[in-house]
Amino acid sequence: MTILLVEDESRLAAALIELFHAEKYLADHADNGEDGLYAALQKDYDVIVLDVMLPKMDGFAVVHALRRAGKETPVLMLTARDEIRDKIEGLDRGADDYMTKPFVPEELLARVRALSRRRGEVLLNELRFGDFCLSLATNELAANGKTVRLAFKEAELLKLLVANKGAILGKETILRKLWGDESDAVENNVEAYISFLRKKLAFLESPVKIQALRRQGYRLVEGDAQ
Repeated sequence: MTILLVEDESRLAAALIELFHAEKYLADHADNGEDGLYAALQKDYDVIVLDVMLPKMDGFAVVHALRRAGKETPVLMLTARDEIRDKIEGLDRGADDYMTKPFVPEELLARVRALSRRRGEVLLNELRFGDFCLSLATNELAANGKTVRLAFKEAELLKLLVANKGAILGKETILRKLWGDESDAVENNVEAYISFLRKKLAFLESPVKIQALRRQGYRLVEGDAQ
């Protein structure tokens, strides 16, 4: 699991990073709202743990900006204020859960795990982007009156690209998400499945393309980018 911690209290941040590492989670840290928002938009995280009172940009503004940008990463907000209106504002802005400081570390871990599982739930029968529609039941991809069936990994890769809505996904992130940390898969596997997907999108004559950005990764776009 990969976590972004946005917390300006250095002692608490260090303690939480140590807690996540003890659970074998990967964790990045930002100590202000602007840096936290930038990190969350640039990288695909499983969960974001976000403080409310932050320098430069408060947590409410950060989560609101994330949702406006189309990022659906689950967000757990932390605050020292135990007021109902703060909780309501955080949830209304797009947060998924809320904890008041001080908290029990084991409870925070439990909530992080719950949010990570929630992200993987399939709530719809189909996934749409641009002109195509992917059936989540059959892995059939349709556009322009044509249909093609995707292999399991092809479908999982397409879901990952759509879920991040134009964000750049590095090869390492794709490997971890699709094959897991213990897999022997290498970056060539990612390149192969990107090629398979491109051919099937071309067969459907879809304007949706998988754009490659040198030394960065891939993203899904509508247009002529290659």
